[in-house]
Amino acid sequence: MSEEVQLYWGLALLGMVLVTYGIRLSFLVFGHSVRFPRWLERALRYVPVAVLTALIVPMALAPQGAVDLSWHNAYLPGTIAAVLVALWTRQTLSAIVGGFVVYGLWRWLSV
Repeated sequence: MSEEVQLYWGLALLGMVLVTYGIRLSFLVFGHSVRFPRWLERALRYVPVAVLTALIVPMALAPQGAVDLSWHNAYLPGTIAAVLVALWTRQTLSAIVGGFVVYGLWRWLSV
């Protein structure tokens, strides 16, 4: 690589570091003095659930890129089992273990 390309890569990396840690640091430095409106605080409580759903549902329904509701898709029953265990026990670790057990058994039985 030429020195000019290395300089651009270095500057891009430095810029990403500054932006990433700048955002995180701003919450630590200014987090105590900033007050959000009550409606925004209530809305922000749903962000983790929305993000987790946005990550998991496409993987469970379309693991190969196309919707697969067949019995060969072990992700779907594993995900459903994890949700049911989470609703029943209210424990994250139990939900993860339950989902993995159902997923593993389903994969083993459907081979």
